[in-house]
Amino acid sequence: MNNPVENEDLRVFVTVVRKAGFAAAALELGMSSAYVSKRIGILEAALGVKLFQRTTRRILITEDGERVLAHAQTILEHLDSLVDAVSEQRRDPRGRVRICSSFGFGRNVVAPVIARLAADHPGLQIRFEVFDRLVDIVEEGFDLDVRIGDAIPPNLIARRLKENRRVLCAAPAYLARRGVPKTLAELAGHNCLPIKERDHPFGTWRLRGRQGEETVKVAGSLSTNHGEIALRWAREGAGIVLRSLWDVQPWLEDGSLVRVLPEYAQEANVWAVYPQRLAGSAKVRVCVEALERALEQG
Repeated sequence: MNNPVENEDLRVFVTVVRKAGFAAAALELGMSSAYVSKRIGILEAALGVKLFQRTTRRILITEDGERVLAHAQTILEHLDSLVDAVSEQRRDPRGRVRICSSFGFGRNVVAPVIARLAADHPGLQIRFEVFDRLVDIVEEGFDLDVRIGDAIPPNLIARRLKENRRVLCAAPAYLARRGVPKTLAELAGHNCLPIKERDHPFGTWRLRGRQGEETVKVAGSLSTNHGEIALRWAREGAGIVLRSLWDVQPWLEDGSLVRVLPEYAQEANVWAVYPQRLAGSAKVRVCVEALERALEQG
């Protein structure tokens, strides 16, 4: 081994393993596939081992690659911890931060906070992604997930940022046309607007009322995986929607929507969720604190 091993090449290697491919790793890293392949070649030359077996359909990590992976992950974790420790002393966090959230909440609430955060802390390099599914932040390499919903795996650290509930709403025109449901069971006979969201089964609404938690299966002529679309349909009189109070409050205040079965709601608090290994991370701390301040003011 004549050449030194670069930390960034180790990071590229770990990303290729996690994403199970050069193209997917390149997309995440913001590099070309050719450049990722080149860096892996340089790392293999530096270590004197073959890290992957390439076939026409996929890549397979070698036995030597598995050994390198274990060391690479440890080295990168220690490096990140070192940067965090120095940043903590200087009160100036630095380094990469990968943050994820859901479509609507991520775009409307989290993204503006991240923009201000990046301006306040130029040493941070923030990558923000939104999804319509729950993300395994450990497996997929995220540092922080800003999520709505209280079902959080016990192996993760969770800090509640804001209380929130999902409520049932519809436009006055829809209720005038179809009638106002008096019981939760009557929702099954209404045109509801199911949303394929991250943390609950599609078309099944679990709500808590005076008798505790109840479940109703709903359907309708329209469904989507995007909450903003469903909310627009509801405002146009297409049906009944179950949405977070933070999202529908302006439309409730101006009368575009009204609460349906207001005695029912679904707990959907806002959480900052991150891996145990980042419990003392300065860069995660400043992100969480910025989100907490913004949500308190909002």
